Amino acid sequence: MGISRDSTHKRRLTGGKKKAMRKKRKFEMGRQPANTKIGSKQIHLVRSRGGHFKFRALRLETGNFSWGAESVARKTRILGVTYNATSNELLRTNTLVKGAVVQIDATPFRQYYEQHYKVTPNAAAKK
Repeated sequence: MGISRDSTHKRRLTGGKKKAMRKKRKFEMGRQPANTKIGSKQIHLVRSRGGHFKFRALRLETGNFSWGAESVARKTRILGVTYNATSNELLRTNTLVKGAVVQIDATPFRQYYEQHYKVTPNAAAKK
């Protein structure tokens, strides 16, 4: 019994059961979650429909993050997962998922700020 993305197993709006019209098909197939952790970059290729490939990240250490107020994005190191609304288990194991709040290394953004405004961020906050 594999992971399936079909809706044939669900009930009707009225609550009645649907009859199974066919067996499971390959295009309805789902896969195991990647459970991406923080560590040295490790990516597996997963073959998908049409012979194309998806990139399944098993471990990552960097990411592209944006500073919305300054309209700037930089590649920086991920230090850890700070908050995850889904589960405390994902927080405890430092699992990277969509919507997780992560702590990052601020050095690239600090360098941008110093270069653009010619002042250190700490000095600007004290004034």
